[in-house]
Amino acid sequence: MKDIGKKITRYGIAVLLLWIGVFKFTPTEAAAIKPLVGNHFAMSWLYSIFSDQAVSILIAIPEIIVAGLLIVGAFNDRLGYYGSLASIGIFSVTLSFLLTTPGVWAITDGVPTTEFFLAKDIVFLGGSVWLAGYHKERLKAD
Repeated sequence: MKDIGKKITRYGIAVLLLWIGVFKFTPTEAAAIKPLVGNHFAMSWLYSIFSDQAVSILIAIPEIIVAGLLIVGAFNDRLGYYGSLASIGIFSVTLSFLLTTPGVWAITDGVPTTEFFLAKDIVFLGGSVWLAGYHKERLKAD
Protein backbone atom coordinates (compact mmCIF):
# COMPACT_ATOMS: atom_id res chain seq x y z
CA MET A 1 0.00 0.00 0.00
CA LYS A 2 2.77 2.44 0.92
CA ASP A 3 4.49 1.97 -2.45
CA ILE A 4 1.21 2.43 -4.32
CA GLY A 5 0.54 5.62 -2.35
CA LYS A 6 4.00 6.93 -3.21
CA LYS A 7 3.41 6.27 -6.91
CA ILE A 8 -0.03 7.91 -6.85
CA THR A 9 1.44 10.94 -5.09
CA ARG A 10 4.44 11.28 -7.43
CA TYR A 11 2.62 10.70 -10.70
CA GLY A 12 -0.51 12.53 -9.60
CA ILE A 13 1.47 15.69 -8.90
CA ALA A 14 3.49 15.26 -12.10
CA VAL A 15 0.41 14.73 -14.29
CA LEU A 16 -1.34 17.72 -12.73
CA LEU A 17 1.67 20.00 -13.28
CA LEU A 18 2.13 18.76 -16.85
CA TRP A 19 -1.56 19.11 -17.66
CA ILE A 20 -1.88 22.59 -16.19
CA GLY A 21 1.44 23.63 -17.72
CA VAL A 22 0.35 22.56 -21.20
CA PHE A 23 -3.03 24.28 -20.73
CA LYS A 24 -1.21 27.56 -19.98
CA PHE A 25 -0.18 27.65 -23.65
CA THR A 26 -3.84 28.35 -24.50
CA PRO A 27 -5.47 31.79 -24.58
CA THR A 28 -8.22 30.50 -22.26
CA GLU A 29 -5.82 29.73 -19.43
CA ALA A 30 -3.72 32.84 -20.07
CA ALA A 31 -6.87 34.92 -19.51
CA ALA A 32 -7.93 32.83 -16.50
CA ILE A 33 -4.68 33.32 -14.59
CA LYS A 34 -4.35 37.05 -15.28
CA PRO A 35 -6.44 38.17 -12.25
CA LEU A 36 -4.39 35.89 -10.00
CA VAL A 37 -0.94 36.78 -11.33
CA GLY A 38 -1.85 40.43 -11.96
CA ASN A 39 -2.69 40.97 -8.28
CA HIS A 40 0.32 39.12 -6.88
CA PHE A 41 2.94 41.32 -5.24
CA ALA A 42 5.85 39.32 -6.69
CA MET A 43 4.47 38.58 -10.15
CA SER A 44 2.27 41.45 -11.34
CA TRP A 45 5.21 43.28 -12.92
CA LEU A 46 5.43 40.58 -15.60
CA TYR A 47 2.43 42.10 -17.38
CA SER A 48 4.29 45.40 -17.82
CA ILE A 49 6.90 43.61 -19.93
CA PHE A 50 5.15 40.62 -21.50
CA SER A 51 1.81 39.85 -23.12
CA ASP A 52 -0.83 37.83 -21.26
CA GLN A 53 0.08 34.75 -23.28
CA ALA A 54 3.83 35.21 -22.73
CA VAL A 55 3.31 35.48 -18.96
CA SER A 56 1.25 32.32 -19.02
CA ILE A 57 3.95 30.49 -20.97
CA LEU A 58 6.66 31.75 -18.60
CA ILE A 59 4.70 30.18 -15.74
CA ALA A 60 4.04 27.00 -17.74
CA ILE A 61 7.65 26.17 -18.52
CA PRO A 62 8.75 25.57 -14.90
CA GLU A 63 5.58 23.55 -14.26
CA ILE A 64 6.39 21.25 -17.17
CA ILE A 65 10.05 20.94 -16.18
CA VAL A 66 9.11 20.12 -12.58
CA ALA A 67 6.65 17.48 -13.81
CA GLY A 68 9.53 15.88 -15.70
CA LEU A 69 11.81 16.03 -12.65
CA LEU A 70 9.17 14.31 -10.52
CA ILE A 71 8.78 11.53 -13.07
CA VAL A 72 12.55 11.05 -13.41
CA GLY A 73 12.71 11.19 -9.62
CA ALA A 74 11.30 7.67 -9.54
CA PHE A 75 14.75 6.58 -10.80
CA ASN A 76 17.03 9.36 -9.55
CA ASP A 77 16.65 10.58 -5.97
CA ARG A 78 18.63 13.78 -6.48
CA LEU A 79 16.44 14.93 -9.37
CA GLY A 80 13.35 13.78 -7.46
CA TYR A 81 14.44 15.84 -4.48
CA TYR A 82 15.01 18.97 -6.58
CA GLY A 83 11.71 18.42 -8.39
CA SER A 84 9.91 18.04 -5.07
CA LEU A 85 11.45 21.25 -3.72
CA ALA A 86 10.44 23.08 -6.89
CA SER A 87 6.89 21.74 -6.65
CA ILE A 88 6.75 22.99 -3.05
CA GLY A 89 7.58 26.42 -4.46
CA ILE A 90 4.98 26.20 -7.21
CA PHE A 91 2.17 25.16 -4.88
CA SER A 92 3.19 27.72 -2.25
CA VAL A 93 2.93 30.48 -4.84
CA THR A 94 -0.39 29.14 -6.10
CA LEU A 95 -1.78 29.08 -2.57
CA SER A 96 -0.55 32.62 -1.98
CA PHE A 97 -3.07 33.74 -4.62
CA LEU A 98 -5.71 33.05 -1.95
CA LEU A 99 -4.19 35.95 0.00
CA THR A 100 -3.37 38.36 -2.83
CA THR A 101 -6.36 38.17 -5.17
CA PRO A 102 -9.24 40.52 -4.35
CA GLY A 103 -12.65 38.86 -4.24
CA VAL A 104 -11.27 35.33 -4.03
CA TRP A 105 -13.05 34.82 -0.68
CA ALA A 106 -16.81 35.03 -0.19
CA ILE A 107 -19.42 34.18 2.41
CA THR A 108 -21.93 31.68 1.06
CA ASP A 109 -24.83 30.80 3.35
CA GLY A 110 -22.75 31.99 6.30
CA VAL A 111 -19.76 29.80 5.39
CA PRO A 112 -16.46 31.27 4.11
CA THR A 113 -15.79 29.91 0.63
CA THR A 114 -13.04 30.46 -1.88
CA GLU A 115 -11.84 29.42 -5.29
CA PHE A 116 -11.69 25.69 -4.56
CA PHE A 117 -9.49 25.04 -7.59
CA LEU A 118 -6.76 26.84 -5.63
CA ALA A 119 -7.53 25.19 -2.29
CA LYS A 120 -6.83 21.71 -3.72
CA ASP A 121 -3.19 22.74 -3.90
CA ILE A 122 -2.96 22.26 -0.12
CA VAL A 123 -2.99 18.51 -0.80
CA PHE A 124 -0.45 18.84 -3.62
CA LEU A 125 1.78 20.92 -1.36
CA GLY A 126 1.60 18.21 1.31
CA GLY A 127 2.45 15.52 -1.24
CA SER A 128 5.39 17.58 -2.49
CA VAL A 129 6.72 18.02 1.04
CA TRP A 130 6.36 14.28 1.64
CA LEU A 131 8.21 13.44 -1.60
CA ALA A 132 11.02 15.86 -0.73
CA GLY A 133 11.41 14.15 2.66
CA TYR A 134 11.36 10.73 1.03
CA HIS A 135 14.11 11.67 -1.43
CA LYS A 136 16.16 13.43 1.25
CA GLU A 137 16.15 10.30 3.42
CA ARG A 138 17.23 8.15 0.48
CA LEU A 139 20.04 10.58 -0.40
CA LYS A 140 21.31 10.47 3.20
CA ALA A 141 21.34 6.68 3.09
CA ASP A 142 23.63 6.65 0.03
